[in-house]
Amino acid sequence: TLLRAGRPVTTVRTRPDGSFRFVTRLGEPGPYRARSLNVFSEPRAVVIRPGLEAVLDGSPTVGSPLRLVARVLPARAGALRVTVLRDGERTYRATYRGAVRLRLGTGRPGRLRIRLSLEPARRFVPASRVLSTAVVEPRLALGSSGPSVAALEERLAELHYALRGIDGAFGLDTYEAILAFQKVHGLARTGRVDGSLWRALAGSAVPTARYGGDHIEVSKGRQVLYVVRGGQVTAVVHVSTGATGNTPLGRWRIYRKSVGWDWVLWYPMYFLRGFAIHGYPSVPAYPASHGCVRVPMWIAPRLFADNPYGGAVYVYS
Repeated sequence: TLLRAGRPVTTVRTRPDGSFRFVTRLGEPGPYRARSLNVFSEPRAVVIRPGLEAVLDGSPTVGSPLRLVARVLPARAGALRVTVLRDGERTYRATYRGAVRLRLGTGRPGRLRIRLSLEPARRFVPASRVLSTAVVEPRLALGSSGPSVAALEERLAELHYALRGIDGAFGLDTYEAILAFQKVHGLARTGRVDGSLWRALAGSAVPTARYGGDHIEVSKGRQVLYVVRGGQVTAVVHVSTGATGNTPLGRWRIYRKSVGWDWVLWYPMYFLRGFAIHGYPSVPAYPASHGCVRVPMWIAPRLFADNPYGGAVYVYS
């Protein structure tokens, strides 16, 4: 009989010559003694190599949930030190006693390397593991959905590109916000997201207003509208101006507003004769109007409510 602390661990039969052999999995470091009838062996201490289980649970794409799940078997084998490196730089270090469930950052692309090192208790030997993965940039387009879209929308909102909300659905508002971003930065106007656009988003800042105070700016060259408050851009909107370049340049003031439809114009704000900022069902990525400033239908009522009579409108090339 194999004993630990006086308690049986396992039992085998002796061979005809009186010898014996134990084959068993030991979960404790001992000491152990063998007993045959009333005869005991000398105590023998052994070292135990603990189990170290670790997996990455989730999707390694930008904005998606990703967790480190790890445990030591047996749990009393020691403390587990976890070190997380992103692109070679340490971003996290902690020591755990017991199971580990650690949420890993996926807000931007990069290579993650997770080192797990057991600081063993007495009579246990060290153990270690290394896990690595790359957080990649998913390709997104109209109709996409999920955490990566939510991460995209959060970044667009941080940069003040107009959205209905952050809902994880790549709808028309997200498409139009991407178009506005591409216009501002001189990128191809595709409305789609790939690796180069993720990188551009990561390295960008809120656009700068040309004028101080509270007003609207329309850039014909970039085909965007800026809502400016206190000299700071608070919203960037995708627009389409006059197809022939006839949207008038200058500093104007809102002199008439119409609630709802005014002929084919949705919530128009007139700033010079029949020229207005208004919602319209079609807002392409290029100048296409008769001279007005077309904005997406969903944002026209918001612009209407936030910009009073007499509000300044700057139109420049």
